[in-house]
Amino acid sequence: MVTVRGIVLLAHGSRDPLWRRPIERVAAHMREHDAQVLVACAYLELTEPDLATATAQLLERGADSIRVVPMFLGIGQHVRDDLPRLVAELKVRYPQIRLTLQPAIGEDARMIELMAQIALS
Repeated sequence: MVTVRGIVLLAHGSRDPLWRRPIERVAAHMREHDAQVLVACAYLELTEPDLATATAQLLERGADSIRVVPMFLGIGQHVRDDLPRLVAELKVRYPQIRLTLQPAIGEDARMIELMAQIALS
């Protein structure tokens, strides 16, 4: 059986509709480079869809495993407390899928290196 991977890019959200563009560009880039992965954007607040809705949409599209990628540079209350709680609730709702929460991208050494290179250039 082939696993259909889903990835949710989870960002904070904003009242400004233009704020979504960078996250949506990341999702589009991912789709262009890996047509096999299902990608959705989700937002914690002020913007739709939320994590539960994006997860349901990926499941409807056939995902049987979903990785939540927090698109946060820092580790604040949302990443420490809110995200693990939200993912735990989804695991209860969808016990049939493998649902994982990746560390925030700002904690990844590659992102730190990239930001340093950009700042130095």
